[in-house]
Amino acid sequence: MLKHLTTAGVLAGAAILAATAAQANTIRYAHFQPAALDQPKHAAALAFKSHVEAATGGSVTVEIFPASQLGGGSEVMEGLQLGTIQLGVVHDGPIGSTFAPFQVFQIPYVFPSQTVAWEVLDGDYGDSVAEAMREQTGIRLMAYADNGIRHFTNNERSITSPADMEGLKIRVQPSPVFQRLVESLGASPTVIAWPELPSALAQGVVDGQENGVTNILAADLYENQQFVSLDGHVYSLHAYMMNDAFFQGLEESEQQAVTEGIEIAKWIHRGMTAAQDANAQTILSEVGMEVTPLSPDQVAAFRAKAQSPVAEWVAGEVGQAWVDGLFAAVESGR
Repeated sequence: MLKHLTTAGVLAGAAILAATAAQANTIRYAHFQPAALDQPKHAAALAFKSHVEAATGGSVTVEIFPASQLGGGSEVMEGLQLGTIQLGVVHDGPIGSTFAPFQVFQIPYVFPSQTVAWEVLDGDYGDSVAEAMREQTGIRLMAYADNGIRHFTNNERSITSPADMEGLKIRVQPSPVFQRLVESLGASPTVIAWPELPSALAQGVVDGQENGVTNILAADLYENQQFVSLDGHVYSLHAYMMNDAFFQGLEESEQQAVTEGIEIAKWIHRGMTAAQDANAQTILSEVGMEVTPLSPDQVAAFRAKAQSPVAEWVAGEVGQAWVDGLFAAVESGR
């Protein structure tokens, strides 16, 4: 009887260990875009899953949770820290709430082009941000991808100068940086969560909002926004982040497969989003918006009003060194 119980206990223990091992090698992958191949996040996620599962022979499996199924940005960041979510692709606002220095990337009109942005993000400055984040939060930032170049839209008038912003109620994401950006241009910021934005626009709670082409399309924001001005105030980011303890617990070959998979996903994500940004005028016109491209001189007027006050505020929050480092990296990247 004792032998029988002991054998049963051993078998039960082995089953528990096997289940634990299986669970440890499953990547729960969270992102916020719809589960459609024309959405950069999801196309990238499918490529990541295909590569990792093939390269590891199935020792690492990937479960994709699109369309905010595991919660919004704050919930995913918390899950990444706790290890209940192994991999998340999150935009800059919620990241800045978890790791304050990330707010430097929200300083307006910093990057003159996507190629300069990629140079900075893939270089020493981007690496220093990622390493500081890993040390402070336990989240491993493995790649930066595009969330689209952000533009102002509204349902009142065409915007060609900062004076045209005055009096408008503009939705912003839960980020104090974006609130100060809108305030510096003379408009009134209103914080509204992303899932609530379409109904807020439809009901006239706010006059406008700011986002890149990808997000304008993904949430059908053009249905309730007539005007868009291509000012390109922020090069918005998505970051590919993994719970560091989970990554460290993988076999070396599995880590390599994950790293390769994220690199593949990053370039798919960047490429699709960059193509939409490059064709913003055509794409948004075709869905019925009145598109106003801005000249370099017009953009310079926005920069003169917004960049310094926002940069000063960010420096007060995270330290002048992070801000100076970003501007130096951008100048070098030119």
